[in-house]
Amino acid sequence: MEIRIATACYLLISVFFCCFLPIVILVFIRYYKIMLTPLIKEILNLPAESQDLIVKGWVRTKRELKNLIFVEVNDGSSFNGIQCTFDRGSVDNLRFNPSIEANLSALSTGCSVAVKGRLVPSPASGQAVEIAASGLELIGEAPAETYPLQKKRHSLEFLREIAHLRARTNTFGAVARIRNRLAFGIHQFFQDRGFQYVHTPIITANDAEGAGAMFQVTTLDLEGLAKSGKAPDYHKDFFGKRSCLTVSGQLEAETYAAALSRVYTFGPTFRAENSNTTRHLAEFWMIEPEIAFAALEDNMGLAEEFLKFLFALVLKDCAEDIAFFDAHIEKGIISTLQSVLDACFTHISYTDAIKALEKNASAFEFKPFWGCDLQSEHERFLTEKIAGGPVIVTDYPKEIKAFYMKLNQDEKTVRAMDVLVPRLGEIIGGSQREENVGVLEKRLLELDMKLEDYAWYLDLRRYGTVPHSGFGMGFERLLQYVTGMTNIRDVIPYPRTVGQAEF
Repeated sequence: MEIRIATACYLLISVFFCCFLPIVILVFIRYYKIMLTPLIKEILNLPAESQDLIVKGWVRTKRELKNLIFVEVNDGSSFNGIQCTFDRGSVDNLRFNPSIEANLSALSTGCSVAVKGRLVPSPASGQAVEIAASGLELIGEAPAETYPLQKKRHSLEFLREIAHLRARTNTFGAVARIRNRLAFGIHQFFQDRGFQYVHTPIITANDAEGAGAMFQVTTLDLEGLAKSGKAPDYHKDFFGKRSCLTVSGQLEAETYAAALSRVYTFGPTFRAENSNTTRHLAEFWMIEPEIAFAALEDNMGLAEEFLKFLFALVLKDCAEDIAFFDAHIEKGIISTLQSVLDACFTHISYTDAIKALEKNASAFEFKPFWGCDLQSEHERFLTEKIAGGPVIVTDYPKEIKAFYMKLNQDEKTVRAMDVLVPRLGEIIGGSQREENVGVLEKRLLELDMKLEDYAWYLDLRRYGTVPHSGFGMGFERLLQYVTGMTNIRDVIPYPRTVGQAEF
């Protein structure tokens, strides 16, 4: 009897955990989601039917008109906020509600609030719905005499000084939303095409570009070494050798492409270049796919498809934000992005590009010649004057490109590519990688690079080598192009540049 009771209890418990517990969990999750305050972008898409809501966000504006008080609230979820109307002449007469009157009097730009009311059709133009407010909670004050973001136009230079607050402005809220959508879109693009996401190291002992502009990472007592006059002994350092922040995840990504066929990295990279320009950052994000069994032509096709995917995505999913940039930051952004979407990318060799540029040498500050690195003015001329659209330039001189690029038969040029777009110039750089171990060793020695530092990289060519290709695109450079922001410091939350490490 006891055994039967125990068995029955066991069965009941099993049934509960297998059948009913998942249902309980799902109900809890659904209930929890319902309890979250709806975002304003969700509210703005609701039908204009009278329903009770609570809106939470930050006050953009407050204005009074006789018995009406209009408060615009924005929570950052969309470009547009929602108007909350307080009517002193309504049935719920606000004059008999001292707490609401007190909170309304204390409201100013920047305050955080919770507004209770009903969603109703809006009589005002430019908005389908508004909140007929019946309750107001002042969550956090923002005294007008000290809050730096008052309702006026602020310069971008000033907003960089208060980068911890600038996301509350129209411009930087829009940048943040576009940055978010494009970041997610990058993962969507590669995941849908069978690429594996690889996390490559931030700290490395290898210079992927061979340029030497790297930030050193050390635990050595630098002040003590300076006082002693001794040279640093990196065997005593944390990693036992000289280590730096990475300039690229490409080399490590190649090792995984040699095992998983298609991979990509998307993460922060660092360059210690003393370039105080509107186009350079010391810390920025890079997208770097690597494809095994792929030649340069495959690489070019993927790069074109990638750009078109991202431009179509942002035009569709960030329409309000893009319209703002087109109207207030740079006219013609929408038409430029659409023209790239509609275009068939022109392919031209570096040699032919130089010939075309030399015919128009008087148009340039930097005179083009075979062997020079193309300047922005050259790249824009190729796209805007010669091709009338996006261009992919290939087969650059080996002297101006990195050691890992595949050498052409002429032994003067490499299978490199740069994707150029109108209004910007280069937006993607890539190549077919050198898969021949002997050629790669020779190239490293030509550049006075130590073979032992790249022994692991050379192993890829010793064991199961394959033709492979890849490219890199700076995420902030993409964001500049899409938004029209002229300074790269304004498309990343907290810019790191020469002499700039605040926040």
